[in-house]
Amino acid sequence: MTETMTTALGPIRMLGQNATPIWGMTNAERNRRMAESAAKNGSALAPGHELVFNLTYAFDPLLLRLVLETPGTVFAWGGVPVVGQVPQGHDPMQATVIDLSDGRKLYNRQLRKLEQPMVRELTPATRRAIERHSYFGAYKGVTDVLTKYLWPELALILTRIAAQLKMTPNMVSVIGVTLCLIATFLFSEGMYWTGFLCGFIFMVLDTVDGKLARCTITSSKWGNVIDHGVDLVHPPFWWYFWGTGLAAWGLSLTGQAFILVMAAVVVGYVLQRLIEGAFLKDFGMDIHVWRPFDSQFRLVTARRNPNMVILFVALLLGRPDIGLVALAWWTVISLVVHAVRLAQAYGVKRSGRPIVSWMDEAAA
Repeated sequence: MTETMTTALGPIRMLGQNATPIWGMTNAERNRRMAESAAKNGSALAPGHELVFNLTYAFDPLLLRLVLETPGTVFAWGGVPVVGQVPQGHDPMQATVIDLSDGRKLYNRQLRKLEQPMVRELTPATRRAIERHSYFGAYKGVTDVLTKYLWPELALILTRIAAQLKMTPNMVSVIGVTLCLIATFLFSEGMYWTGFLCGFIFMVLDTVDGKLARCTITSSKWGNVIDHGVDLVHPPFWWYFWGTGLAAWGLSLTGQAFILVMAAVVVGYVLQRLIEGAFLKDFGMDIHVWRPFDSQFRLVTARRNPNMVILFVALLLGRPDIGLVALAWWTVISLVVHAVRLAQAYGVKRSGRPIVSWMDEAAA
């Protein structure tokens, strides 16, 4: 059975039929949403071409992005077409076929990881495994240690619940932002443990909203603005109000020490983000995917989540003041590492050698 429809991206052809739901929708609806999302992001079909989806299979959205970049290409599994962009009405298997059943890996620049893309037959027996695979497939390969190792399973449960409740990513974001603001107030009052609880839930929900958007193909421009805007802005406020809350513990820093610590954590944070932006602008990639060292350092670099580990350990020892000072020192160290790596990259560029991600090299 073949069904055709027109989307904002252009004509698409669905091969076969499949009633098994995935993330609360049919596979046909999932594919339609992926096509609509690609159109919103500026992708377009080549003139006279159409997208072809095989409803028997669920696949990683990376494959759709790649076929949109290369008209006349079809990804297949075991000789069966899965997704492709082909001239309208043509047999998909007469195009340039890339069969992924040989185990080859592809580099996902958007999520900064090298892996074999998911392609699996969608059946009632495989649905939950596919949802799990697609959820973990939405994780960035290069991120902090907590996001990568501590709460993926908890976030998976919450993402499934949110999808079943038909919650949008923006609904999850609003809950998270509210908890972020409450945590900020609690830190200012020295109520660190309660603030940590609110902050922990917020940090998990900060993962859930993004994964929900990717898994249900419901990301939006304003959702991205809210999510990334809050992520970018709130950490210095947490550190500042953590410092003012020390008074409730009788552990206030001296005026000069407080100014130095705040200068380190705020200025250091801002300069690190500027360095990352300069690297992206001048070399077309995230600084943390240049060499394996950079990817490993991203696990612990002075961002919100690793910094919260420092504060948590200090709080367990009853010394939140020492935790804040340690956070300041770690921010300075991280800043130096990033500055050195940026300088080294400019040195490589001046020598005439290309700046290439180690993941691109591994995928070649």
